[in-house]
Amino acid sequence: MRIVIAEDDPLLRQGLALLLRAESLDVVATTDTPEGVLQAVSSHEPDVAIVDVRMPPTHTDEGIVAAVEARRRRPGLAVLVLSAYVEQSFATELLSNGVNGLGYLLKERVGRVEEFLDALHRVAAGGTAVDPEVVSQLFTRTRPNTHLDRLSTREREVLALMAQGLGNSAIAERLVVTDGAIHKHIRSIFSKLDLAPTDRVDRRVAAVLRYLEDARNT
Repeated sequence: MRIVIAEDDPLLRQGLALLLRAESLDVVATTDTPEGVLQAVSSHEPDVAIVDVRMPPTHTDEGIVAAVEARRRRPGLAVLVLSAYVEQSFATELLSNGVNGLGYLLKERVGRVEEFLDALHRVAAGGTAVDPEVVSQLFTRTRPNTHLDRLSTREREVLALMAQGLGNSAIAERLVVTDGAIHKHIRSIFSKLDLAPTDRVDRRVAAVLRYLEDARNT
């Protein structure tokens, strides 16, 4: 796995590089600017870019903009975005521009090495990894009278775990229920959110995006 790291905090940038190299992963470049991200992606053709949301010069959304542009220039590039705290519009923008090979984690998750590495590998394999805290906070912002209000408490729990990128068996294990029960909950979620099986977008991710879009409009 070839990795580019874009982070303007030198301690975190170097710490990430050391951690990943210790795991025998190939960190081909590190940078502290959005321009550096695009240059590194063009020069090194990495498999994954780990990108901070807030970067110079304004420390607002430069990382997100760079990540979207990097994926445009290199289709198939996996992107794992790191943020110091939940930024609702940025999470929605990132996930709305394609669902495969994308992750959004809070920086505190990096300290939980196994969880961080699991998310990185999941994203590199083309999956999705959304920080549990991001999902939790966004769920609390949902306005009333929406499609999500149709979901039961258990269905919301299942959707939250789906948003983290967990598969059915992992969700069943986490909630201590059978795989069959999870299948039924997911079918119910799709039905209540009006997600037909003929939709082009992966319905699991579409369900999460439906929630994120709804929360953004709160």
